[in-house]
Amino acid sequence: MTSATVAPDRPGVRAGFVHLLHAEWTKFRTVRGWVIAMAVAALVTVLLGLFSAQGSHSSCAGGPAGTACPAVPVGPGGEAVNDRFFFVHRSLTGDGSITVRLTSLTGIITYPPPDHDAIVPGLVPWAKAGVIIKDGTRPGSAYAAVVLTGRHGVRMQHDFTEDTAGRPGGASAASPRWLRLTRSGDTLTGYESSDGTHWTRVGTAHPAGLPSTAQVGLLVTSPGDLTVKQGALGGSVEQERFTQATGVFDHVTVRGETPGGAWSHDEVGATGEKTDWERYHRPAGVEESGGAFTVTGSGDIAPRGSGEGMRIENTLTGVFAGMIVLVIVAVLFITSEYRRGLIRTTLLAGPRRGRVLAAKAIVIGLVAFVTGLIAAVVAVPACTHILRANGNYVLPVTRPTELRVVVGTAALLAAAAVFALALGALFRRSVAAVTAAVVVLALPHVLATASVLPEGAAQWLLRLTPAAAFAVQQSIPEYPQVTGHYVPQDGYYPLAPWAGLAVLCAYAALALGLAVLRLRRRDA
Repeated sequence: MTSATVAPDRPGVRAGFVHLLHAEWTKFRTVRGWVIAMAVAALVTVLLGLFSAQGSHSSCAGGPAGTACPAVPVGPGGEAVNDRFFFVHRSLTGDGSITVRLTSLTGIITYPPPDHDAIVPGLVPWAKAGVIIKDGTRPGSAYAAVVLTGRHGVRMQHDFTEDTAGRPGGASAASPRWLRLTRSGDTLTGYESSDGTHWTRVGTAHPAGLPSTAQVGLLVTSPGDLTVKQGALGGSVEQERFTQATGVFDHVTVRGETPGGAWSHDEVGATGEKTDWERYHRPAGVEESGGAFTVTGSGDIAPRGSGEGMRIENTLTGVFAGMIVLVIVAVLFITSEYRRGLIRTTLLAGPRRGRVLAAKAIVIGLVAFVTGLIAAVVAVPACTHILRANGNYVLPVTRPTELRVVVGTAALLAAAAVFALALGALFRRSVAAVTAAVVVLALPHVLATASVLPEGAAQWLLRLTPAAAFAVQQSIPEYPQVTGHYVPQDGYYPLAPWAGLAVLCAYAALALGLAVLRLRRRDA
């Protein structure tokens, strides 16, 4: 008769692992130097951020350093936006539509004085002309628009961050583009046509909080033309050229209740003062003749990029120093047992060696996470306040983004601590493990963001190395509909925030797995 195999008692297994966790936590908290080091890590992270913020002064509009920057538009989602365009509009109450035929979209590009080049004809890729329904003329207010762009065909865009592609191509007198935008309740739908008879839907939108009476009309805008020159040894130099666009509209038809009925003309987002650029060529405006509108405008209606102000992750400059302290503690958490011969006692108490190392990793990871979370919660709002008081413009972000930066920073430090612990278990020597951890965590980030490498190499470093995890701190995303220089030097990472953190977590898991194998195969 074959005896049955008795399955292990799972609650007992769980209780054993909880005992291991408690034992490792007791080891950690009873070593006063480690506990103090964690407090130092948090303090260093905060203080270095405060010192950096206090030493950063800027001036706005030519005023003295420390002068507070004027408010900039904030979109319905809470992000910083550009909202400047020429607007020919009238009121629309309730449901309705606007239909136009666009027969021409042209533009100019020029350098500003004093290096003033000849004005040349040309359209930047994201110059826009089309129809829009917007919550008034206040910059940053909700809207939906159907536009023809310089090189990206017809697009439907709304609330600055949303973009839907229509058909490609341009417009001319021989081949015009018809555009239509309709409103039904809270739903706005965009259409395009080549003949004004057969219409194709581009997309739909639900602008945030659009009132029953909104402004409907024509828009034209043209963002700056960004040029980038590569440095001889890495890095780049950026220059933005001033541009204008001109759209010619006819067959303009507005259906629905339009109180007043007259067209108004506004340059949304204009400061009232002309720049040196604008004094040298045709100002924004509109000419109306025989039912046709020739509208000229410049600017952009889109999210702001990271190059247009400081970012909240600039408040976390002390994270590198704090991470080094955490790495040292994490390595000592395992190597001190090897140095003193205590690892044998630890393994006798927990003969399943993989579980012992897992318990150490959980303890050091949680301690590092709490340390980083406390530091980030203090540093981000405090340093942001100081930066703004010193006249710096800090790009606003949504609450979820700010929360992700804070929690992501804590997770980054936790993963770095676990990775360092694993290296300590592999090398069993403190100096070697600490050096390896700092080199692979910090050096790639420094090289990629310090303009010492070609941009392609910098991008690959932040894809393939553990330093990819710093992407979790990126607060301003890359927008396909915004021309920008999306490189690490300007605060952009090649991987999405959580994907970048996942790279470090994968390295930590791999190192931990190798450490478990070594611990099982070799005598402690």
